[in-house]
Amino acid sequence: MICEIIWDISPIIFEFGDFQLRYYGILFVLGFIVSYFILKRIYIKENIPVSELDSLSVYVALGGLIGARVGHCIFYDWSYFSNHILEIFLPVSFDPSFHFVGYQGLASHGGAIGVIVAVLIFKRKSVKKSFFWLIDRIAIPTGFAGAFIRLGNLMNSEIYGHPTDLPWGFVFAENGDTWASHPTQIYEAICYILTSIVLMLLYKNERFRNARGFLLGVFFIMIFTARFFIEFLKENQVSFEESMRLNMGQILSIPLVLTGIFLIVRSLTKTKNRYN
Repeated sequence: MICEIIWDISPIIFEFGDFQLRYYGILFVLGFIVSYFILKRIYIKENIPVSELDSLSVYVALGGLIGARVGHCIFYDWSYFSNHILEIFLPVSFDPSFHFVGYQGLASHGGAIGVIVAVLIFKRKSVKKSFFWLIDRIAIPTGFAGAFIRLGNLMNSEIYGHPTDLPWGFVFAENGDTWASHPTQIYEAICYILTSIVLMLLYKNERFRNARGFLLGVFFIMIFTARFFIEFLKENQVSFEESMRLNMGQILSIPLVLTGIFLIVRSLTKTKNRYN
């Protein structure tokens, strides 16, 4: 007997006029808050002024959001946004009557690039620690933030997988589905949480903690290897992917996994590999 989970939860917590409070927005913010407090513990442990973390958090949040938005527009829908440049910078979309329709697309690969660029910019204003010291520690809680975002996608009944007869398949009734599909949002969330747990354990080892780029490399490999394989179970996000053997998410994941391998090998083989 096939079991299935009927997922019929409204993405809206409550609304007042045109204002809507959505689970996605709440979970998105919670992801940043959890990441902040994990980083705060790291700063305190290593005797770094927490005041610097407050400034860094702003850079990372803006870099991640801007990068994710620009990445989506370039990688997934450039044919449209190349002719509507100003819409790239709109965080939400509206119908012709200016009623709220939904949040604009975000791409995790672009978010990763955006965070790296933001840290590079921040580093020019901070001389306390090196770029790799910062980015390695930022990588530690980022998996938790990614998990919150994927759970937000679940609450939105979006970005899910192909039909399945597995007992944990979700019927996304909000979209009018009558068949069960892979809840790939949950698959990814689990992988992201495991990534952060692994990084937290590796951080406790002095050798790995002080190897420049090692934690970032592990992050890239675990996150984007998981993303690569889970994409085989997911519905394509845009129509042009139908003619591709690998979809855009998989193609973008490959160079990040290779970068992760390079960072790990470099960090463990370099003769003097301590942070500046």
